[in-house]
Amino acid sequence: MNGLMTVQPIVTASEIENLPQGWGALTLRVPRHRNGNFSTTMFERYQRSEQALVLSMIEMVINGVSTRKIENITEELCGKSFSKSMVSDLCKKLDPVVEAFRNRPLTSEYPFLMVDAIYIKARDNHRVRSKSLLIAIGVNEEGYREIIGFHLSESESETSWDEFFISLKQRGLKSPRLITSDSHKGLVKAINKQFQGSSWQRCQTHFSRNLLDKTPKSVQPELKEDIRKVYEAVDMDSARAAKNHILNKYESKAPKAMELLDDGFDDITAVLSLPLRYRKRLRTSNGIERLNQEIRRRERVIRIFPNEASAIRLIGALLIEQDEKWSTGRKYFEMDVYYNSLIQEEQSENQVA
Repeated sequence: MNGLMTVQPIVTASEIENLPQGWGALTLRVPRHRNGNFSTTMFERYQRSEQALVLSMIEMVINGVSTRKIENITEELCGKSFSKSMVSDLCKKLDPVVEAFRNRPLTSEYPFLMVDAIYIKARDNHRVRSKSLLIAIGVNEEGYREIIGFHLSESESETSWDEFFISLKQRGLKSPRLITSDSHKGLVKAINKQFQGSSWQRCQTHFSRNLLDKTPKSVQPELKEDIRKVYEAVDMDSARAAKNHILNKYESKAPKAMELLDDGFDDITAVLSLPLRYRKRLRTSNGIERLNQEIRRRERVIRIFPNEASAIRLIGALLIEQDEKWSTGRKYFEMDVYYNSLIQEEQSENQVA
């Protein structure tokens, strides 16, 4: 038998898939090898983000910025204390994976793009600073979502977004058909500069909040229902008719809100240029904000990252895990109708010419 014993697993691979996410003790019987070492890559896909979270907490302990509570958590999670050399060895395994993911070539086309930013806290030169995490999700030509990039910056400025978009273009990103985001001024300016020819869809959820903020409370419920008629319009003519009705109805009651609606109408209806089946998911940034919530769920355990490298490690590991789920799950869109519509547009333009 060459010194090997038969493996008797406590759980099977299919059972592992159904285990709840998080930490917990899992006992396995492994082969006895005459060289004394045995390793398996079976669980690597399912433990990157947990490993990164534990690493971040361990670094807090080692760097002296943690509390007794953090020490207790790491002891409870891992059942042991950690040396600097052990942390270094773990980082060496995880960091190259995250870097490879961040810098991979973007060989697919991405007709649709969603971008957003969230803020986290990290220590920098012995001070706690707010950092902006910029994230981009693309829908590729086959209809699957991909996390095509993330970038940690000092702020959500036009310069920061410029740098992020330039890095994506250098990796192969071409101008998408539609980009969905909120209306942050720096972001919108960077989109217009870096993706000339792309349409910008202003998130309708954010727009509604801004609109209602400029509306007297007594009028808000009624206006909230009326603005939905603009969002749910089947074509630009009906959307414009719904807008004009709202302007006439509320011009005297909410003049500032009506000015906002008139100015932002083209931006909130850019999605109407697409076939109907693609509009609902692309008219808001809700898809990327759900990803942000997942990041927040892990980030709350840390509160303050010990350094930028730790933040990139944890968030990168989490994004890799999510990207793999999307790539092996259901398609976000069936793209045949979209590409057929492009052919029809091209034929119409040729006939006019």
